[in-house]
Amino acid sequence: MWNVWKTVLFALLVVSAPLLQSASGHALFNSAEETIGDRRIQIATDPEIPEPNKKSKILMRVTDLELNEVPKFTVGIRIFYDNVQVDGIAPQTIDGGHWEFDYIFQRSGNHIFRVDLYDDAGKIRTFTFNMGTQNPFGYIFIYVIASGAIGAAVLFIYIYVPKRLKRSRL
Repeated sequence: MWNVWKTVLFALLVVSAPLLQSASGHALFNSAEETIGDRRIQIATDPEIPEPNKKSKILMRVTDLELNEVPKFTVGIRIFYDNVQVDGIAPQTIDGGHWEFDYIFQRSGNHIFRVDLYDDAGKIRTFTFNMGTQNPFGYIFIYVIASGAIGAAVLFIYIYVPKRLKRSRL
């Protein structure tokens, strides 16, 4: 009977592994949102953890308080590293509630994005977001932590599930 459970557990892990790669039910690691007045901005990076000196995509969404995308908005961005402005994007008008643009982070570490959203009266609302970058070794850290968690779960199942099954048969 024990060999049957091992086989079932192994088959379950093998079948579910591809499903785990495409799961996207969590918030992106490098994402944030902030609301000021009647506007809400969501911002994220793709890939989730950008690498320095490689092209990343910045994803931005602007909504009202009911989470409906605004039809048009004017936005400018100032980018800081160690409290020094290192880059900027001049104000521009975007049609639709989504804006995606490519960006290359020059250094590893935390970058502060100050997003200036202009309303129709010319008033500026500044939203502040932290965007982190890492070198390729940052991915190794994430994989090690994930592997440890998966290994602990497998050990827990391997040790405790058979004991519970034996008790239930008695």
